[in-house]
Amino acid sequence: MTMLRFTKGHGTGNDFVLVSDPEGLLDLTPARRAALADRRFGVGADGVIRAVRSQSIPEGRALLASDPDAEWFMDYSNSDGSVSEMCGNGIRVFARFLLDQGLVELAPGRSIPIGTRAGVIEVHRLADGFAADLGRWRLDGGEPLVRARELPVARPGLGINVGNPHVVVALASDDELEALDLGVAPVLDPPAAAGANVEFVVPADPLVVDGIGRIRMRVHERGSGETLSCGTGAVAAALAVRYWAGASAPSEWRVTVPGGVLGVRMFAAEDGEHVALSGPAELVFEGEIAL
Repeated sequence: MTMLRFTKGHGTGNDFVLVSDPEGLLDLTPARRAALADRRFGVGADGVIRAVRSQSIPEGRALLASDPDAEWFMDYSNSDGSVSEMCGNGIRVFARFLLDQGLVELAPGRSIPIGTRAGVIEVHRLADGFAADLGRWRLDGGEPLVRARELPVARPGLGINVGNPHVVVALASDDELEALDLGVAPVLDPPAAAGANVEFVVPADPLVVDGIGRIRMRVHERGSGETLSCGTGAVAAALAVRYWAGASAPSEWRVTVPGGVLGVRMFAAEDGEHVALSGPAELVFEGEIAL
C-alpha cells in the first residue's frame, strides 16, 4: 500500500491539501485528487496543491524560458479533481508550505516567483502573512444574467479575469447576501465557456473609510462549491465595485468573507495595472493517507 504524506492548510478558511512532489513522480490522477479533498472519505479540502519543480512539469518548463527563477510550480486542482489556473488564497498557503518544508528560504520583506497555469506570480512575505502580485487583470466583457437559489430576481453580473474567470454580482443588502443558498451552483445566462467563480457582493455603508474601500462577499467556486473565502474572488469583487463606483473610487480595499478579511490593492506597473492580494496563510496539521 502506498502512503502519501500531506499537509493541511488554509487562507481565511479556504482550505487545501498540500503534497510535496519535487520531481513530479506522484500519480495524482483527478480521481485521487477528488478523493483527497472529499470531506467524508478523504482529508477534506476546497482544493489540492502539489508542490513540483517547474522543470518537472510541462506547464512549468514553458514558464522557465521567460522566468528561470520560478523554480517551483503550484499544481492546483479543485475539490472535484478538475485543474484550475490559479488560486489566490492557495498561492499564499503554498508559499508557507515551501518554507515549512525547507524547500525555499524567504525572509520577511523578500519575494519569490511561483509558476502557475496563469503565469508566474510574485509572492511577497509580510510580517504577518503574504501578498501575491496577481499581475494584469481584464474585463471579460458582457453582463451575463445570474440566477441563484433564494435570489428572487436574476441580476446582471460583471465578468472579470484575474488569471481565472469570475462573474461578480452586486446585491442591495446584507440580508440578501445572507439569504443566498450557494450549495447549488448559480446559473449564468449565457454560460461561461470554461465555467466561472461567481461572487455576490454588498458594499459597506459608507463605502470608503480612511481611503480604503470596504465590501462583503460570498462565493461559489467552480469545481468546489461555496467556500469560506476565495482570494481571486475577493480581487474580482473589489475590481467590480471600483468599476461601478467610478473614477473617484480608491485603489485599496478590505474584503470581508465568511472566513476572515483579505486586502486588495491596485497599482500601476510597466505593462499596465496590476492587482495584489494579501492575507494570512496557515498550516494546520500533517498526516499520511493511503492512495
